[in-house]
Parts: sequence; C-alpha cells; structure tokens
Amino acid sequence: MTQAGRTALPPTFFVANTMEIFERLAWYGFFALSSLYMTSPQNQGGLGFSDQERGLLQGMIPFFLYLFPVLTGALADRYGYRKMFLVAYAIMCPSYYLLGQVDTFMGFFVAFMGVAVGAACFKPVVTGTVARTTDDTNRGLGFGIFYMMVNIGGFLGPFIAGYVRAISWDWVFIMSSFWIAVNFIPAYFFYKEPTDQNQQKGKPLKAVFQDIQEVLGNARFAILFFGTLIILMSYGAKWITGETTLIIYAAWFAGHIIWDKLASSKPQAPWYAQKISLGNKPFVIYLLILSGMWMVYQQIFITLPIYIRDFVDTSDLVLMLAGHPDLQQFFAPVDISLLQSELTRLTHEVSAGTLNVKQAYFELVHTKVMVPTAEISQAFNAIAQTPALAAQYAQTWASEYRQINPEYLIGLNFLSIVVMQLMISRFVERFQALPVLVGGTIILALGTAIGGIAHGAIMGGTMVLTSILVFSVGEMVASPKSQEYVASFAPHDKKAMFMGYYFVSSAIGFLLAGPLSGYLYSEVAKGAERPDLMWYIIGGFGLLTAFGLVMFHKFGTTPQADDGAETPLAQAS
Repeated sequence: MTQAGRTALPPTFFVANTMEIFERLAWYGFFALSSLYMTSPQNQGGLGFSDQERGLLQGMIPFFLYLFPVLTGALADRYGYRKMFLVAYAIMCPSYYLLGQVDTFMGFFVAFMGVAVGAACFKPVVTGTVARTTDDTNRGLGFGIFYMMVNIGGFLGPFIAGYVRAISWDWVFIMSSFWIAVNFIPAYFFYKEPTDQNQQKGKPLKAVFQDIQEVLGNARFAILFFGTLIILMSYGAKWITGETTLIIYAAWFAGHIIWDKLASSKPQAPWYAQKISLGNKPFVIYLLILSGMWMVYQQIFITLPIYIRDFVDTSDLVLMLAGHPDLQQFFAPVDISLLQSELTRLTHEVSAGTLNVKQAYFELVHTKVMVPTAEISQAFNAIAQTPALAAQYAQTWASEYRQINPEYLIGLNFLSIVVMQLMISRFVERFQALPVLVGGTIILALGTAIGGIAHGAIMGGTMVLTSILVFSVGEMVASPKSQEYVASFAPHDKKAMFMGYYFVSSAIGFLLAGPLSGYLYSEVAKGAERPDLMWYIIGGFGLLTAFGLVMFHKFGTTPQADDGAETPLAQAS
C-alpha cells in the first residue's frame, strides 16, 4: 500500500497502457485522415470514393467494431487476455497495411473490416486489464491514466500520419501497421495475465447470448434490426434507389408482422418460433436516444476534416507561422510539382468542357491550396494560352493560398482532453448526472454550429479551432456522465451487465453518423452549396438528443426487482 492507503499499480497495468498508446496511434493515425484519403482523387494517391461510399464505410465498419466486443470480451475471459492481445495484433497488423494497398470499394471494405475485428478483440482486453489490475483504492486513478493514454495516442497519431502523408499516402498505413507490430513486444515478453487462482473464468458464449436477450432483445429482434441496417446501408451507398428502398422496407416489415402473428408467445419456443421482443425496454430506449449524441460526436472525425479541406480558409493560421518557415512547411505543406501538374491537367479539362471551374476548385483543394474561383478561371485562361505559366501560378498559390492540414486541427480535441478533462470532471461531479449530460450535449451542438460559421469567415482557421474547443468541452462534460446516468437507474444486481452494453450506443451512433455525413456532405454542403447549413442540421440533432434525454428522464420507466412494478426514472434515480 502507498502512504495514502492506495494500492500501487502493478507492472501489467502500465504494460497495457503502453499498448493502448500504440493502438490509438494506429487507429487515429488512420481514422482521422480516412475521409481525406477516401475522397482524394486516385491520381493523388487516394481512392476517389463518393461521399455516400465514404459514409457507408465510416458508419457500418465502426458499428461492428463497437458491437463485437460483446463476444470478444467473453472469449478473452475464457481463453486468456494475453492470447487475445496477440490475436488482435495478428489481425490488425496486416489489415492496416492492406488498407493502403487496395483501391476498390470491396477491397477497402474487407481490409477495414479486418481492422475492426482486430480492434474489437483488443478493446475489451485492455479495459479488462485496467479493471483487473486496480481495486477500490486506485480504480479512479487507474482509469484516469488509461483515458489520458487514449488521448495521448489520439493526439500524436494524426500528427505523425499528417507528416508522413506528405511523403505518400502509403506511409500512413505503413505507420499504422508498424505501431501495431510494436505491440507484439510488450504483449509477448512483458504482459502477465491479470488473474489469480481464485478468479472464475468468464461466461460461456451461450450465457453471453442469454444476457444479450435479457438486456437488448431476442434473436428475432436482431434479425429485424440487422436486416433494416443492411437495407439502410444499401441506400446510403446508392446501390438501390429511394423508391426501391421503400418497397423493400414495406415487404421486410410486412413479412415480420406476419411472422410475428404466427409465432408463439411461449418463451421456451425455438428462437424462430418466438415473437419479437425487446430486453430491458427503458435501457434500449436510452441507448437509442444517446446514440444521437454519439452520431453528432463522430462528425468531428468523419466530416470536419473534409469540410476544413473543402470550405474553410485557414490562411489566418498560416500567417501566424509566417516567421517560422519550418513550422509553416510542417503544418501547411504544399507539393509545388504536384500543384503544377494539376494546374496543367485541369486547364485542359476545363478547356475541353469536361469540368467546370467549380469542379476544378474541389480538385485543387486536394493539393492543399484554397484559391478563389475567379482567380482559378483567370489562371486557366492564361495557362491555356501559355502553358509555361503553370509553374509560376503554382509558386504563387503555394505562397499565398496554402492551407493547414485538417488532421492537425483535429488534434486540438485530444490535446484539450489531456489538459482539461480532470479539471472539468472535478467541476461537474457535484451536479446530478442528467442535467450535466443534457448540458454537455447542448455544448456539443453549439460546437458544431460554430463550425458552420467558419465557412466564409475571415478568420476561418481560428473559428474552426474555437468550434473544436467548444465541441471538446461538450464531450468532456457529457461522456462520463452518460455512463454515470446508466449506473443511476440500472438494477442494483445487474449494474455491471448494463455498463457492458452501454457501448452499444456508440455502435449505433457510428451506424447513423456515417450515412448522415455522406448524405449531408453530398446533398447539402456541395449540392446546395450550404456547408454552414449542414453543420446547423447536425447541431439540431444534438439539441433533439438533449430534448429526448429530458423526456426520457421524465417519462421513462425501469423495472424494479422487488415487485416487478415500473417506476418513473425521475423518481428511481
């Protein structure tokens, strides 16, 4: 014991936290740049995916990443944490590398799913290690350190990836694969299984599925839910039209209604003969409402980077670095030879009528310059007459219109959490969970609205940094309290089970965030030329979530263990 009566944290705790840093370096080094990579033209090393395809991938794959730990955690408990760490790295290491080698939608989908499966093996094991290596005297400290490691990795990952992508996009994925490969060393040589002979093995998978049915719903509900998901994702990717989607949905739900009418009401009936049933209805409703908050939260990683690239003039931040050319080149690098070749290519395409000037603008932002369309038009006219002028324009634009890499600005989110989380947590701990959760969600919504103002602002870079900072404060306020609120109404003897399924809300949030991002960016930001309105709509979803939380607290019900009666949550908590 320490002098303050706190048990010392064992070496395995620090080994696990070290591995967490490297895993976050890999994940955020890729994910914070994924929107930029997927939408960049193939002639610049990207994939050239549409916004709908990008949204589909960023919604569906992370959804499974956050859902699979329900099963992988049970496997880790039964077969050992160390083995699961090694399995996770064996899956993630090649998958990250393959992400940079494939150039088709399906190839990227498969590689990305490999990353998700590996990460799903890793997540419950590292948090389980922290839980098992701490006790009542040091658990708060232990999880505080762990949360800091998450954000240190999240802060450094995009910075390193942003630097190496100036060399080649391939290096982003090589570095992510490298960080995972490094983790084999502590896992194999230094990690000790955090168990003792008195600890029982985890539940068998059959018991896990029984818990899922008790908390979330039965197999019939799962079929209905996942089928609905697949149809939604197919529409989001533009594989089927809106009319076809409505027809399929009508047939899908009608079939389930008929199936339900023919099903038995007996709980002992085979799964296919049972009626659709939810588990704990209030908890499922809470998860669905809370997923709105996570849907808004994810936009900082999947929408904000490309919004900054396409619509926010960050030259005010570049000017702040004018006296430091090395820093300016690091934070706002421009490949002049690439810019020159793109000017030549785009001049030919605009002259041939295959592109217009507005489309050429969206091509040029990939070279990290933001040039007014009127000047682009003048340049194309001049270059068409004198091709050698492309070099001169490239030099001038690299000097006058270079932009900060979006991933460096996103890093403020992680840095602010490392610096401010403890202070904010201490401030809000005196208040009840629900008002703080609602307030934090409203602050998230406000942060997104400020992001919309950044488009067209004279100090666009400063405005978007303000947006990220406000957004981060909302995250720091809401995220811990969203878990505390679950603990306030979960049945006393099942709190651990309910906390385990809490992260399903994150999975659903990802599921909603991707298609929403793809649709709004394609149809509102670009199609209607209202990127500000896109952020106001996203902020509106945040306000709607806050309202839903208030209504849930006021009118929701939760089963009581003693007599089976239902009591309003406002009284129960």
